Amino acid sequence: MKLQNKVAIVTGGAQGIGAAMAKAFADEGAHVVIADIALDRAEETARALGGRSFGIKLDVSDKASIDATVSAVVEKLGGIDILVNNAAVFEAGPFLEITEKSFDKQFVVNTKGTLFTLQAVARRMVEQGRGGKIINISSQAGRRGEGLVAVYCASKAAVISITQSAALALAPHGINVNGIAPGVVDTPMWDEVDAMFAKFENLAPGEKKRQVGRAVPLGRMGTPEDYRGIALFLASSDSDYVTAQTYNVDGGNWMN
Repeated sequence: MKLQNKVAIVTGGAQGIGAAMAKAFADEGAHVVIADIALDRAEETARALGGRSFGIKLDVSDKASIDATVSAVVEKLGGIDILVNNAAVFEAGPFLEITEKSFDKQFVVNTKGTLFTLQAVARRMVEQGRGGKIINISSQAGRRGEGLVAVYCASKAAVISITQSAALALAPHGINVNGIAPGVVDTPMWDEVDAMFAKFENLAPGEKKRQVGRAVPLGRMGTPEDYRGIALFLASSDSDYVTAQTYNVDGGNWMN
């Protein structure tokens, strides 16, 4: 098994892409901590994984919550080998109507949360002295601008930049930092996205999902399971010579 007895934290791992990655890690022998603001769902997801996996409440917008989560994981499982920074929020709206509240909410969770969770885990990895793997979840939205999604795009572009900087800073410690930029993925979050676009583009519910699915070169929206392979690659020794990269996994939607 590629991840036998490794300890992995997946933020926002109670459902969607995070849950699929957590299952992939557990299937390869890892003990997975589902760290999510929705504790009940996190615990339910963790129970299904077996082993020493468990759920814990984490609010990535609160540095004290991040630090407490990292300490609890180390105390219970003895260390941390893998981090997936997956927790995120999404809001859409006309550019001229962007509010400071919406800006702060998205940057605090998507960017600040990623940075300080990465930092807290990396400190532990450095102390442990055995390297580690950190995976930041960006988005195809971080590769380009979108008229109704300016703040989300900017927050996810910042994740790509943080990934590059952290990778360079942590390379001397044997810690690989890489990212994944998903495309349009059929998850509960995308149902919320669809509703927002329906409101602002005067579309029927479900129409935006159909449109974006048809536009993907491979002919469909992604599924959470489409992210198992890339997550396992970046979390395992297969990627020991890979760092500072963000991989587009989007059915061919975006090229860079």
